[in-house]
Amino acid sequence: MFKDWFFFGRKKANKQIITDNRVITPERVYTPVHLLQIGMFVAELDRPWLETDFLFQGFEITQESEIQKIRGICSYVYIDTTKLKKRIKIFEDNNVLKSLAAYPSAPKKLSNFEDEINRAEEIYHTSGAVVLDFMDRIAKGEGVDTQQVKQVVAECVNSILHSPDASIWLTQLKNRDEYTAQHSLNVCVLAIVLGRHIGLSEAHLNQAGLCGMMHDVGKMLVPLEILNKPGRLEDDEMKIMQSHTTLGHELLLSSHDMYFGACEAALGHHERIDGKGYPKKFMAEGLPLYTKMVAIVDMYDAITSDRVYQKGRTHLEATKIMFEMMGLHLDELLVIKFVESLGVYPPGCFVELTNGCVGLVVEINEKSRLRPKVLLILDQEKNPIPERIVDLSLLQTDEQGDVYTIRNITKAESHQINASDFYQRGILQRGFALGKR
Repeated sequence: MFKDWFFFGRKKANKQIITDNRVITPERVYTPVHLLQIGMFVAELDRPWLETDFLFQGFEITQESEIQKIRGICSYVYIDTTKLKKRIKIFEDNNVLKSLAAYPSAPKKLSNFEDEINRAEEIYHTSGAVVLDFMDRIAKGEGVDTQQVKQVVAECVNSILHSPDASIWLTQLKNRDEYTAQHSLNVCVLAIVLGRHIGLSEAHLNQAGLCGMMHDVGKMLVPLEILNKPGRLEDDEMKIMQSHTTLGHELLLSSHDMYFGACEAALGHHERIDGKGYPKKFMAEGLPLYTKMVAIVDMYDAITSDRVYQKGRTHLEATKIMFEMMGLHLDELLVIKFVESLGVYPPGCFVELTNGCVGLVVEINEKSRLRPKVLLILDQEKNPIPERIVDLSLLQTDEQGDVYTIRNITKAESHQINASDFYQRGILQRGFALGKR
């Protein structure tokens, strides 16, 4: 159990020191609540302390009822490993350390949301047009222009290295009518975001992004009446739908100068860690890193998108579902690293503040991840207000003198608002300008 916990979410692969009775490490560990144990020290929740019944902001878990209480209100917490009051043998496990060393910390952003959003928007539009074009060509029986695709992936990588927040924000603007094309672009972007977070080189980010962009090309060879069927697929229809993995694999293998890892991702992104996926029923050891990454981001974007047969879930709902699939369907450590890369309140999600105002998260504060930059759009009575950016990490206060703090993630439709309405440069730029006054 504790071995599983240690695998999750270390922010850096720093050196650990083991004394006779305490583990000394300079960091906190991101921990899903189902892995909590007596003896752990909870340093931070996934929500403000003042919204809970806990008397202290930070406490040692001493009884099972405290674990159940945390599970009732949180999806994950941060554990302070400097306050573990017992020797943990797992820190001496070389295999664990090697696994963690494979995922170094993310590089610093080269820019910020405000400076990058215009360029990111242009790249996202251009990339989307390229995806629509090559999917249309595939549907007509034509091939893929590999060099063109590689070029747009490279532009996505460069933008994400400058500001992952801007690209993440754009992936939240869902269009159900263009789901397959937009989904492929979003999976490309999110695979790069995850790759950046686990410290992949720029060349490897290009490979991961290409795997994401090409993973679903086989769906263009599936009959539209099955691909877009609003109800449950019959068994024979499901077999045809699942054939998109082998169809995509064969198509990419025949494409000139296509990266072989993209062929593998097209074939294996529906395989499972426990070997119960399709089409080959590969176990974890038979799945390449990029394929496991694509499986995770593919699932996340699918869960959070409106489909013909389901409404999209919120970020917290999606991560809860994915946590339940760790170790069976999805790679455990990569799921945690992916959720870390998006943050508790990812760019593009709507949040309700403790004073009742509603805002749109714009940018993560990497040193204070529970306090992002938020574009305020509705007041306490849920009436529209002049948009302005509030940086929650600066502990700014409202008209009553209370510090702006997030209460929870909320759905846009609950307030008759639409994320696409805010997909305008003028609104964002005006919000940043007002936020500086």
